[in-house]
Amino acid sequence: MKTKFNIYITLALVLVLGVSCSDNFLDEVKPIGQYDDSFYQNQARVQAYVDNQYFEFFAAFKSPTSSVIGVYTDVNTKLTEEQGGVQDYTNPSKLLQTPDVAKDYFGAKIGAGLVNNAYTRIRECNNLLEDIDVKGASLDKTFRDRAKGQMYYMRAIQYFDLMRTYGGVPIVTTVMNASVDDESIKLPRAKVSEVVAQIVKDLDMAASLLPGDWDAANYGRFTKGAALAQKSRVLLTFASPLFNKNWDGGNERWQAALDAGLAAEAELTQNGYGLYGSTIKEWDNMFLIDNIKCREAITVQLLSATNSDITFNVNNNWEKATRLPSQGGTGGISAPKEMIDLFPMADGRRPTAANGYNDFTFFLNRDPRFYRTFAFSGVKWGYKESANAVFWSYRWVDSANKAYFNDLNTTTTSPAVVRKMTNATASNAVNYAYSPTDIMEYRYAELLLNIAECYAALGQTQNTIAYLSKIRARVGIPAANNYGIGTLSDKYAAIEACLYERRVELAYEGKRFWDVQRWKLYSDDPLGPNSSNSCQKLGLTPINGTQRTGNYLQYRTTATAADPLAASRASIVVDPDAAAATFQTQLNTLATYYNANFVRTALVTPMDNVSGAAVKIKFNPNYYISGLNTTALTSNPWLEQTLGWNDNLGGAGTFNYQE
Repeated sequence: MKTKFNIYITLALVLVLGVSCSDNFLDEVKPIGQYDDSFYQNQARVQAYVDNQYFEFFAAFKSPTSSVIGVYTDVNTKLTEEQGGVQDYTNPSKLLQTPDVAKDYFGAKIGAGLVNNAYTRIRECNNLLEDIDVKGASLDKTFRDRAKGQMYYMRAIQYFDLMRTYGGVPIVTTVMNASVDDESIKLPRAKVSEVVAQIVKDLDMAASLLPGDWDAANYGRFTKGAALAQKSRVLLTFASPLFNKNWDGGNERWQAALDAGLAAEAELTQNGYGLYGSTIKEWDNMFLIDNIKCREAITVQLLSATNSDITFNVNNNWEKATRLPSQGGTGGISAPKEMIDLFPMADGRRPTAANGYNDFTFFLNRDPRFYRTFAFSGVKWGYKESANAVFWSYRWVDSANKAYFNDLNTTTTSPAVVRKMTNATASNAVNYAYSPTDIMEYRYAELLLNIAECYAALGQTQNTIAYLSKIRARVGIPAANNYGIGTLSDKYAAIEACLYERRVELAYEGKRFWDVQRWKLYSDDPLGPNSSNSCQKLGLTPINGTQRTGNYLQYRTTATAADPLAASRASIVVDPDAAAATFQTQLNTLATYYNANFVRTALVTPMDNVSGAAVKIKFNPNYYISGLNTTALTSNPWLEQTLGWNDNLGGAGTFNYQE
């Protein structure tokens, strides 16, 4: 918006998410707010304006572990159990509470140049919503409605990410002109409830204007069902402990979130959406459906196979990041032991010694999703140039205790690496740089998990089990004992079961941090205005005080520089696509091979370390919701700082995001 934030922007016309345009529009680019009336009388130009918004919002969305609109980094994922490596927010030697280290997502006052940030994106939405029905009255009404629907949707999700970052923020729904003396533009931080109300209002408007589905040429645009599903996500967050001090005592917010989820489920089902497939192989293949409709994908980022495709021009960098050097990748993503030990057993029960779990031969008898989420030494993990490649990553030492590694003299820091959402036909000819694999930002499975959690919070445990069972039945977990879920004794056990299932089903899809944040799972803080006890209520160990653990898989005998297992491992392969009996035999053979040849040893440098020394996670309570940064406070001195953060004069913040 062109307001107190002094934000200006022009259209940088690039295309994403399955849309297209004419190069002619490039000749017509002007600063927003300086178009004459004729702009809105040309449908192609207006369509290009809408398409550009998709680019501004999602061009940086190139990896499923990334989050936050417009920015899309994996920083939040690295704050969870899914990936190791200490970040500022988990570093026990740091205390961040001054505005110079607060998040700068709010937006900055701009001098020279153009910046794509949260409030410029909101302003672009406001601009079209204000003008299209007035200046574009001659345009087809259905076209105008759908253009508005997409803007309402995008404005809503932008405010949602602002809310998840800062709590209450100024609500701007009109195009405002910058001024040094107009007091009306000095908008305060709205209450979180007011921000939620605006988001819900926008999503309801979007749902009323968008189609239930688009034709094939427009696949990837937002739909009515997507708007309703997003409403479910927003209201679930609002009902959770982060924003709801009465999460355990009142049902109003949980019921509203449930109603939204059920409405989204009905709408999406009516339009052919639902869980994709009925086997684990189909679950795996679901992530590779490319640029055509997938019934599981509520919202999807469509990506390109080349660097010059004018239609997309955005590539998926996940394949490149997950593959090891020997496969043509850049290193792989080591899975912390805590993630390896998380996934259920094959019958759905938790992985405990009593249930037959051995954390050394961790690959035996696991949930089918385990074998599609992780690769481990001995498992088939091919690519275009080597379809039958078997993944191996281990080390050995010689008599002088010098270490060697089988994978181009590098190794992973865990016995398992992430393989989920990778493609066995991907080519390493260009280092996977132009992977076209789409990213499902919102899957139907997540919607079902939202509904299950609302039922749990309302104490309706049988309905919780029914929805969790849908998730497990689809991947082939046996039906006995409620698909291994067992009996949920009360609502707390039911909520915990939902959070557990989300960790498994949605692993490495950029969702875990938001669950940890909204349930305040880093620690129970008994003090202060934003205290919580959700860990204790749910029977969960707080994340604070834990660490992500890595290990080497090491040859158990002293060796020479030559790979001691090069010959013997050539006959070992575990193929998740093999027939069930064959696969089981392969796993048992691999377990015997592990026991005969390997031990697990500590890393030279711990997975979670500061200057090489092992540390444990410490996420301070004020980090759940960021303060405003120095630039935002200086440019907008009337704005309150967040509780737990200092303002730019050193005073304590006063804005409470809980009501």
